[in-house]
Amino acid sequence: MKFNSLVTLLAVTVVSCLALVQSVCAQVDALNEIALVGTYRREPVENKWHVGSIEMSLKNGAKRLEWVNKAGVKWGLVLDLKKGVLKTGPSNPYLKNGHREFALEFRAGKLIGFWFQNSLYVKEGVKVLPQLSRGFHGYISMRAQAPPEGFGYGASFYVSVWPLLKDPISQFQIGLPSTWITPDNRDFKKPLCPPGTVARDNWPERGPYYRDVFQTIEGGLGYWVSTQFPTHSPKYRINGTPNGYNHEISSPGWGFGKTKSLPGIKMGIAQLSNRLLIPPDGLTFEAGQTGNLLGNAWMVLPLASKKKGAGASTGDNSWTLFLNSQNFKGPVAFWIPETWSQLSQGYRVIEKRGLDARPGSMGSGAMEVNTVPCFEETDKKGVTYSKIPKIQFPVNQNGETSLMQDVTFYAKNSVGANGLVDRKKSWKPNLKAVPIRFDQGAKRTKLLGIDSVVQTKIYGQPGKQVFGLEWSEARGTGYLPQYFKQDGDRRVAIEEKEVPPSLSLVDQKFRSAKKQQNYHSSQSEIWTKPGPKTATSRVTLVDGSVVTYAWYRFVDQPSLVAVEWSVAEKNRMQAKVEKIHRTWPITGDYIPDPSSGRLAKLDHAILVSPPSGFEVGYVPIVVSQTMER
Repeated sequence: MKFNSLVTLLAVTVVSCLALVQSVCAQVDALNEIALVGTYRREPVENKWHVGSIEMSLKNGAKRLEWVNKAGVKWGLVLDLKKGVLKTGPSNPYLKNGHREFALEFRAGKLIGFWFQNSLYVKEGVKVLPQLSRGFHGYISMRAQAPPEGFGYGASFYVSVWPLLKDPISQFQIGLPSTWITPDNRDFKKPLCPPGTVARDNWPERGPYYRDVFQTIEGGLGYWVSTQFPTHSPKYRINGTPNGYNHEISSPGWGFGKTKSLPGIKMGIAQLSNRLLIPPDGLTFEAGQTGNLLGNAWMVLPLASKKKGAGASTGDNSWTLFLNSQNFKGPVAFWIPETWSQLSQGYRVIEKRGLDARPGSMGSGAMEVNTVPCFEETDKKGVTYSKIPKIQFPVNQNGETSLMQDVTFYAKNSVGANGLVDRKKSWKPNLKAVPIRFDQGAKRTKLLGIDSVVQTKIYGQPGKQVFGLEWSEARGTGYLPQYFKQDGDRRVAIEEKEVPPSLSLVDQKFRSAKKQQNYHSSQSEIWTKPGPKTATSRVTLVDGSVVTYAWYRFVDQPSLVAVEWSVAEKNRMQAKVEKIHRTWPITGDYIPDPSSGRLAKLDHAILVSPPSGFEVGYVPIVVSQTMER
């Protein structure tokens, strides 16, 4: 075959390649390897790692592909034509972070480059607008009035569930409304994060005390770059950090966005419910939840006991997640107190300053717009235009979007023996909207003109306040501005028709999100000794993934085995949880229902029933989440 024929062969889509493989077998593999050779770059080029070449050499008569970047770092590549990827060799320094492949990208039937670490590397000579990162960044937020003394032992609120995008795309991370709970250390005048933590070593602007990045309970509904099984609807992830963001925890077994299970001592969260699975990729919802509400509550329960040891002491605050939906109500999981006190073992100045011993502080609620892709193009006059995805919101007949409502704070011991909240021990703050502020690009260029389309708003009666949006014209569905025009040191929102027709910006399509890696638990002893009491079961979620789980005795679940509690403590905890399983049904009214609106519905696949003989004192622990084959 001639070289031009080889290029044509490579330029077809992966589906077409599969058909060709069946007909011309190994010959096709060789041709494609040759055509992959060339220089590729990631825009914007910020360092020498963003430009490199795919090179071919012969070793002992065999072809060998290799990636060599401008920094001189190289690693081997192996073409997997069936998957449309180049698998990277052991010298790839990003393997440990789960970035194992170059995913070939085709547009209009032509190979334009490959994706790696959620960035597009475009082949030299190919004219295409690169999909850039940080296309839209900022917060849609409100501030909550500080509660009276003594109301730092719980917080509840309702948030709307809706799809932000028509279809999921890659490089996209926006959290739906949620909050951050941090230990109340307003009276403490020393650095809470020791040297060696990510926060202390990298974020001097958070100093000198690092109160808001020391320890957090956060997470909630959203879309994340690290989602492995993307879906139209948002997912719910628990998340938090016990040690200045040295690591984050988001389910009983896994860290935030990590497909490899955490080491035992770092797990941090224990499963409490015997009726709900907690997939590491996030809780899923049934379709059609546009504008329905999910109730969230983080409540301090008297589960674990205080402990004194050779090192620092541990408090007894067991911060427990409650959810309120149509088909599930009640406690889900809790933070193991030792998770919070572990950092103080080597930094005694912060003993009793963690969430295990201190009341919590929730000062705000927000949508965090973290990672959104964009396209940029400059016209002949030197004016730059940009495009972001079409981000949508449900809007009622009054032009309003409910984001978060019925925020409530709680005093100590506000949850009774029956699991219900004592409303006499609750307090509702006044809320204050913060004007919308967004920026774009590495230089954080301010985006203007959004407030002419939509603004933040607090509405509703006292005690029933809603933090939301007010749209100038939209009804039914509202959209954030999608196009922006450079104007000096800022960019101004414009309509699509204002983009010069000479540009290709409007026609650019954002890369669709695809299923990626599987979650697997380790084979360490904390998973196997004492181990599960049943064989594994499997369910398929609405995102197409398969969750495999087994039933463990509550105190034998991996995250609690890793803590190494005494036999007496295990017996106390097991007895408490058995009482909860007997007397706290998933139909109970644990936190007050929303003052307005309809509850959302969780994916029925994550609701489970204990097998016979395991109704009390056992919990379903997820051991893997994989792609459906």
